[in-house]
Amino acid sequence: MSDHDTPPAGREPLDSAAADAVRAYAAKKRADADQLASILEDIAAHGLPPAITPWEDLRETKLAELAARRDNAA
Repeated sequence: MSDHDTPPAGREPLDSAAADAVRAYAAKKRADADQLASILEDIAAHGLPPAITPWEDLRETKLAELAARRDNAA
């Protein structure tokens, strides 16, 4: 997407607060999709976890892995 001062014909311009809100929403949705993709890639690479593992433990483990990966990238 390119930044233009005026929107194309037929589009209503947003004020800067509304545009920032839309960008924030898009960033949140993108982060959610990235997290889901990461979990699915892990399942594809390592298979399903044992059925006796509580989902809360799986979630905490994956969130810790994602946080470590984010800290290493920064």
